Amino acid sequence: MEEVAQETGKRAGKAQSIFRTGDRKDNTRLAYASGVSGFGRVLDQQVSLDSHTNQNPETKNREIEEIRDAQTGNHIGLLSNMWWTDLRAALGQRINVEGIVSSVSVFVKDRHLALPHVVVPDIRHVDWGELQGRGFKGVVFDKDNTITVPYSLTLWDPLGSSIERCKSVFGNDIAVFSNSAGNFGDPYLGLYEYDHNGSKARALEKAIGIKVIRHRVKKPAGTAEEIEKHFGCKSSQLIMVGDRPFTDIVYGNRNDFLTILTNPLSLTEEPFVVRQVRKLEMILMNYWFKKGLKPISHDLLPDAKQCVKDPSPL
Repeated sequence: MEEVAQETGKRAGKAQSIFRTGDRKDNTRLAYASGVSGFGRVLDQQVSLDSHTNQNPETKNREIEEIRDAQTGNHIGLLSNMWWTDLRAALGQRINVEGIVSSVSVFVKDRHLALPHVVVPDIRHVDWGELQGRGFKGVVFDKDNTITVPYSLTLWDPLGSSIERCKSVFGNDIAVFSNSAGNFGDPYLGLYEYDHNGSKARALEKAIGIKVIRHRVKKPAGTAEEIEKHFGCKSSQLIMVGDRPFTDIVYGNRNDFLTILTNPLSLTEEPFVVRQVRKLEMILMNYWFKKGLKPISHDLLPDAKQCVKDPSPL
Protein backbone atom coordinates (compact mmCIF):
# COMPACT_ATOMS: atom_id res chain seq x y z
CA MET A 1 0.00 0.00 0.00
CA GLU A 2 2.79 2.42 0.91
CA GLU A 3 4.62 1.71 -2.38
CA VAL A 4 1.46 2.43 -4.39
CA ALA A 5 0.91 5.66 -2.49
CA GLN A 6 4.50 6.78 -3.08
CA GLU A 7 4.32 5.97 -6.81
CA THR A 8 1.01 7.73 -7.33
CA GLY A 9 2.27 10.70 -5.36
CA LYS A 10 5.27 11.02 -7.68
CA ARG A 11 3.02 10.91 -10.75
CA ALA A 12 0.73 13.54 -9.32
CA GLY A 13 3.72 15.77 -8.62
CA LYS A 14 4.98 15.39 -12.20
CA ALA A 15 1.56 16.16 -13.65
CA GLN A 16 1.19 19.26 -11.48
CA SER A 17 4.68 20.48 -12.40
CA ILE A 18 3.70 20.30 -16.08
CA PHE A 19 0.74 22.61 -15.47
CA ARG A 20 2.94 25.09 -13.52
CA THR A 21 5.67 25.40 -16.15
CA GLY A 22 6.06 28.21 -18.71
CA ASP A 23 4.02 29.15 -21.73
CA ARG A 24 5.49 26.47 -23.93
CA LYS A 25 4.16 23.58 -21.87
CA ASP A 26 0.90 25.40 -21.18
CA ASN A 27 0.43 25.75 -24.92
CA THR A 28 1.21 22.08 -25.35
CA ARG A 29 -1.48 21.21 -22.83
CA LEU A 30 -4.00 23.46 -24.55
CA ALA A 31 -3.19 21.97 -27.97
CA TYR A 32 -3.76 18.46 -26.78
CA ALA A 33 -6.86 19.37 -24.78
CA SER A 34 -8.43 21.21 -27.75
CA GLY A 35 -9.00 18.01 -29.63
CA VAL A 36 -5.74 16.54 -30.87
CA SER A 37 -5.73 13.76 -28.32
CA GLY A 38 -7.44 14.89 -25.12
CA PHE A 39 -4.10 14.66 -23.31
CA GLY A 40 -4.94 17.39 -20.79
CA ARG A 41 -8.10 15.65 -19.67
CA VAL A 42 -6.25 12.39 -19.26
CA LEU A 43 -3.64 14.05 -17.03
CA ASP A 44 -6.39 15.59 -14.90
CA GLN A 45 -7.88 12.13 -14.47
CA GLN A 46 -4.44 10.74 -13.59
CA VAL A 47 -3.91 13.37 -10.86
CA SER A 48 -7.39 12.78 -9.51
CA LEU A 49 -6.84 9.05 -9.23
CA ASP A 50 -3.40 9.33 -7.74
CA SER A 51 -4.61 11.69 -5.03
CA HIS A 52 -6.79 8.93 -3.51
CA THR A 53 -3.97 7.13 -1.80
CA ASN A 54 -6.28 5.05 0.39
CA GLN A 55 -8.14 3.56 -2.59
CA ASN A 56 -8.14 -0.21 -3.07
CA PRO A 57 -4.95 -1.08 -5.05
CA GLU A 58 -6.75 -3.43 -7.46
CA THR A 59 -9.37 -0.79 -8.25
CA LYS A 60 -6.67 1.87 -8.68
CA ASN A 61 -4.63 -0.28 -11.05
CA ARG A 62 -7.71 -1.08 -13.14
CA GLU A 63 -8.61 2.60 -13.47
CA ILE A 64 -5.03 3.56 -14.35
CA GLU A 65 -5.02 0.93 -17.11
CA GLU A 66 -8.28 2.36 -18.43
CA ILE A 67 -6.69 5.82 -18.62
CA ARG A 68 -3.67 4.41 -20.43
CA ASP A 69 -5.99 2.66 -22.89
CA ALA A 70 -7.76 5.97 -23.47
CA GLN A 71 -4.40 7.66 -24.19
CA THR A 72 -3.41 4.93 -26.63
CA GLY A 73 -6.79 5.09 -28.33
CA ASN A 74 -6.51 8.85 -28.79
CA HIS A 75 -3.10 8.56 -30.44
CA ILE A 76 -4.29 5.74 -32.69
CA GLY A 77 -7.28 7.85 -33.72
CA LEU A 78 -4.96 10.73 -34.66
CA LEU A 79 -2.75 8.50 -36.78
CA SER A 80 -5.82 6.92 -38.40
CA ASN A 81 -7.09 10.32 -39.51
CA MET A 82 -3.70 11.13 -41.02
CA TRP A 83 -3.36 8.04 -43.21
CA TRP A 84 -7.04 7.53 -44.06
CA THR A 85 -7.15 10.57 -46.36
CA ASP A 86 -3.99 9.44 -48.13
CA LEU A 87 -5.34 5.91 -48.51
CA ARG A 88 -8.64 7.14 -49.96
CA ALA A 89 -6.76 9.28 -52.47
CA ALA A 90 -4.47 6.43 -53.54
CA LEU A 91 -7.34 3.97 -53.93
CA GLY A 92 -9.46 6.54 -55.71
CA GLN A 93 -6.93 6.76 -58.54
CA ARG A 94 -7.68 3.11 -59.28
CA ILE A 95 -11.29 2.79 -58.14
CA ASN A 96 -13.69 5.29 -59.65
CA VAL A 97 -16.99 4.54 -57.93
CA GLU A 98 -18.86 7.06 -60.08
CA GLY A 99 -17.31 5.46 -63.14
CA ILE A 100 -18.44 1.98 -62.12
CA VAL A 101 -22.03 3.11 -61.58
CA SER A 102 -21.99 5.02 -64.86
CA SER A 103 -20.54 2.05 -66.75
CA VAL A 104 -23.41 -0.18 -65.64
CA SER A 105 -25.92 2.42 -66.82
CA VAL A 106 -24.13 2.84 -70.16
CA PHE A 107 -23.92 -0.90 -70.74
CA VAL A 108 -27.60 -1.44 -69.98
CA LYS A 109 -29.35 1.48 -71.68
CA ASP A 110 -27.06 4.31 -72.85
CA ARG A 111 -24.47 2.59 -75.04
CA HIS A 112 -24.36 5.48 -77.51
CA LEU A 113 -22.83 7.68 -74.79
CA ALA A 114 -19.58 5.66 -74.95
CA LEU A 115 -19.20 6.23 -78.69
CA PRO A 116 -16.96 9.21 -79.60
CA HIS A 117 -17.65 11.51 -82.52
CA VAL A 118 -14.03 11.23 -83.63
CA VAL A 119 -11.39 8.50 -83.12
CA VAL A 120 -7.73 9.33 -83.80
CA PRO A 121 -4.37 7.79 -82.84
CA ASP A 122 -3.40 11.03 -81.03
CA ILE A 123 -4.08 14.77 -81.19
CA ARG A 124 -1.64 15.31 -84.07
CA HIS A 125 -4.42 13.97 -86.30
CA VAL A 126 -6.88 16.69 -85.23
CA ASP A 127 -7.38 19.74 -87.48
CA TRP A 128 -7.81 22.51 -84.90
CA GLY A 129 -8.33 25.16 -87.54
CA GLU A 130 -11.23 23.23 -89.08
CA LEU A 131 -12.89 22.88 -85.68
CA GLN A 132 -12.51 26.56 -84.89
CA GLY A 133 -13.95 27.41 -88.31
CA ARG A 134 -16.98 25.24 -87.52
CA GLY A 135 -17.81 27.36 -84.52
CA PHE A 136 -16.05 25.63 -81.63
CA LYS A 137 -14.63 28.02 -79.04
CA GLY A 138 -12.34 25.90 -76.88
CA VAL A 139 -10.73 22.55 -76.15
CA VAL A 140 -10.78 20.49 -72.94
CA PHE A 141 -8.08 17.84 -72.57
CA ASP A 142 -7.85 14.87 -70.28
CA LYS A 143 -4.31 14.58 -68.92
CA ASP A 144 -2.90 11.08 -68.37
CA ASN A 145 -2.38 9.16 -71.61
CA THR A 146 -3.93 11.97 -73.64
CA ILE A 147 -1.31 14.72 -73.51
CA THR A 148 1.13 13.25 -70.96
CA VAL A 149 2.22 9.73 -70.13
CA PRO A 150 0.68 8.55 -66.84
CA TYR A 151 2.02 10.20 -63.68
CA SER A 152 4.08 12.79 -65.57
CA LEU A 153 4.07 16.57 -65.33
CA THR A 154 5.46 17.10 -68.81
CA LEU A 155 3.77 17.00 -72.20
CA TRP A 156 4.59 14.03 -74.38
CA ASP A 157 7.25 15.46 -76.69
CA PRO A 158 5.78 14.37 -80.05
CA LEU A 159 2.57 16.28 -79.23
CA GLY A 160 4.33 19.61 -78.69
CA SER A 161 3.66 20.99 -82.18
CA SER A 162 -0.02 20.03 -82.05
CA ILE A 163 -0.47 21.67 -78.66
CA GLU A 164 1.17 24.83 -79.96
CA ARG A 165 -1.08 24.78 -83.03
CA CYS A 166 -4.11 24.37 -80.75
CA LYS A 167 -2.97 27.36 -78.68
CA SER A 168 -2.45 29.47 -81.80
CA VAL A 169 -6.00 28.71 -82.95
CA PHE A 170 -7.91 28.89 -79.65
CA GLY A 171 -5.61 31.18 -77.67
CA ASN A 172 -6.11 30.77 -73.93
CA ASP A 173 -9.32 28.82 -74.45
CA ILE A 174 -7.81 25.40 -73.80
CA ALA A 175 -7.77 23.61 -70.46
CA VAL A 176 -7.16 20.33 -68.64
CA PHE A 177 -10.04 18.56 -66.90
CA SER A 178 -8.65 15.41 -65.32
CA ASN A 179 -9.41 12.79 -62.69
CA SER A 180 -5.75 12.36 -61.80
CA ALA A 181 -2.68 14.40 -60.96
CA GLY A 182 0.02 12.04 -62.08
CA ASN A 183 3.21 13.12 -60.33
CA PHE A 184 4.38 11.88 -56.91
CA GLY A 185 1.26 9.70 -56.65
CA ASP A 186 -1.03 12.72 -56.18
CA PRO A 187 -4.47 11.59 -57.33
CA TYR A 188 -7.42 13.83 -58.14
CA LEU A 189 -5.70 16.78 -59.62
CA GLY A 190 -8.21 19.59 -59.68
CA LEU A 191 -10.63 17.86 -57.30
CA TYR A 192 -11.37 20.13 -54.33
CA GLU A 193 -11.52 17.27 -51.84
CA TYR A 194 -7.86 16.36 -52.35
CA ASP A 195 -6.39 19.67 -53.54
CA HIS A 196 -7.96 22.24 -51.20
CA ASN A 197 -5.62 25.13 -51.97
CA GLY A 198 -5.06 24.30 -55.64
CA SER A 199 -1.30 23.74 -55.25
CA LYS A 200 -1.26 20.55 -57.31
CA ALA A 201 -3.27 22.14 -60.09
CA ARG A 202 -0.93 25.13 -60.17
CA ALA A 203 2.13 22.85 -60.36
CA LEU A 204 0.75 21.17 -63.47
CA GLU A 205 -0.27 24.49 -65.03
CA LYS A 206 3.28 25.77 -64.61
CA ALA A 207 4.76 22.60 -66.07
CA ILE A 208 2.62 22.29 -69.22
CA GLY A 209 1.38 25.84 -69.73
CA ILE A 210 -2.31 24.89 -69.79
CA LYS A 211 -4.98 25.95 -67.30
CA VAL A 212 -6.36 23.23 -65.01
CA ILE A 213 -10.08 23.42 -64.22
CA ARG A 214 -10.83 22.38 -60.64
CA HIS A 215 -13.93 20.28 -60.07
CA ARG A 216 -15.82 18.48 -57.32
CA VAL A 217 -16.68 15.05 -58.74
CA LYS A 218 -14.89 12.60 -61.00
CA LYS A 219 -15.74 12.03 -64.62
CA PRO A 220 -18.07 10.75 -65.95
CA ALA A 221 -20.25 12.06 -63.14
CA GLY A 222 -21.06 15.73 -62.82
CA THR A 223 -22.22 18.53 -65.06
CA ALA A 224 -20.26 20.95 -67.26
CA GLU A 225 -20.92 23.89 -64.94
CA GLU A 226 -17.28 24.50 -63.95
CA ILE A 227 -16.11 24.18 -67.55
CA GLU A 228 -18.79 26.49 -68.95
CA LYS A 229 -17.97 29.05 -66.27
CA HIS A 230 -14.28 28.89 -67.19
CA PHE A 231 -14.80 29.27 -70.95
CA GLY A 232 -17.83 31.57 -70.82
CA CYS A 233 -19.79 29.56 -73.38
CA LYS A 234 -22.03 26.51 -73.65
CA SER A 235 -20.44 23.07 -73.54
CA SER A 236 -21.89 22.34 -77.00
CA GLN A 237 -19.31 24.82 -78.33
CA LEU A 238 -16.43 22.95 -76.72
CA ILE A 239 -14.36 19.86 -77.57
CA MET A 240 -13.60 17.09 -75.09
CA VAL A 241 -10.44 15.08 -75.84
CA GLY A 242 -9.59 11.95 -73.86
CA ASP A 243 -8.41 8.35 -73.99
CA ARG A 244 -11.17 6.54 -72.05
CA PRO A 245 -14.57 5.74 -73.62
CA PHE A 246 -16.38 5.19 -70.31
CA THR A 247 -15.06 8.30 -68.55
CA ASP A 248 -13.92 11.09 -70.91
CA ILE A 249 -16.29 10.22 -73.77
CA VAL A 250 -19.33 9.40 -71.65
CA TYR A 251 -18.86 12.64 -69.69
CA GLY A 252 -18.43 14.66 -72.88
CA ASN A 253 -21.45 13.17 -74.65
CA ARG A 254 -23.69 13.58 -71.61
CA ASN A 255 -22.83 17.26 -71.52
CA ASP A 256 -23.09 18.00 -75.28
CA PHE A 257 -19.37 18.33 -76.11
CA LEU A 258 -17.86 17.20 -79.37
CA THR A 259 -15.93 14.13 -78.21
CA ILE A 260 -12.56 12.96 -79.54
CA LEU A 261 -11.03 9.65 -78.44
CA THR A 262 -7.27 9.11 -78.69
CA ASN A 263 -5.19 5.99 -78.24
CA PRO A 264 -3.31 5.84 -74.91
CA LEU A 265 0.21 7.22 -75.14
CA SER A 266 1.73 4.55 -72.89
CA LEU A 267 0.39 1.50 -71.08
CA THR A 268 3.56 0.63 -69.20
CA GLU A 269 2.94 3.13 -66.40
CA GLU A 270 -0.73 2.29 -65.89
CA PRO A 271 -1.86 0.07 -63.00
CA PHE A 272 -2.85 -3.45 -64.04
CA VAL A 273 -6.51 -2.94 -63.13
CA VAL A 274 -6.75 0.22 -65.22
CA ARG A 275 -5.27 -1.58 -68.25
CA GLN A 276 -7.80 -4.39 -67.96
CA VAL A 277 -10.73 -2.00 -67.62
CA ARG A 278 -9.48 -0.01 -70.61
CA LYS A 279 -9.27 -3.21 -72.67
CA LEU A 280 -12.87 -4.09 -71.80
CA GLU A 281 -14.06 -0.58 -72.66
CA MET A 282 -12.44 -0.75 -76.11
CA ILE A 283 -13.87 -4.20 -76.81
CA LEU A 284 -17.38 -2.98 -76.01
CA MET A 285 -17.00 0.26 -77.97
CA ASN A 286 -15.72 -1.50 -81.09
CA TYR A 287 -18.43 -4.14 -80.83
CA TRP A 288 -21.17 -1.51 -80.63
CA PHE A 289 -19.71 0.32 -83.62
CA LYS A 290 -19.70 -2.93 -85.60
CA LYS A 291 -23.32 -3.56 -84.61
CA GLY A 292 -24.24 -0.25 -86.27
CA LEU A 293 -24.62 2.01 -83.23
CA LYS A 294 -23.90 5.66 -83.95
CA PRO A 295 -22.55 8.44 -81.76
CA ILE A 296 -24.87 11.25 -80.72
CA SER A 297 -25.02 13.75 -83.60
CA HIS A 298 -23.44 17.15 -83.08
CA ASP A 299 -24.91 20.26 -84.70
CA LEU A 300 -21.57 22.00 -85.36
CA LEU A 301 -19.92 18.99 -86.98
CA PRO A 302 -22.35 16.58 -88.68
CA ASP A 303 -19.46 14.80 -90.44
CA ALA A 304 -16.74 14.21 -87.88
CA LYS A 305 -14.23 13.06 -90.51
CA GLN A 306 -13.88 16.67 -91.63
CA CYS A 307 -11.69 17.48 -88.61
CA VAL A 308 -9.31 14.54 -89.08
CA LYS A 309 -6.02 14.99 -90.93
CA ASP A 310 -2.72 13.24 -91.46
CA PRO A 311 -0.16 14.59 -89.02
CA SER A 312 2.65 16.71 -90.35
CA PRO A 313 5.94 14.82 -90.73
CA LEU A 314 8.35 15.36 -87.86
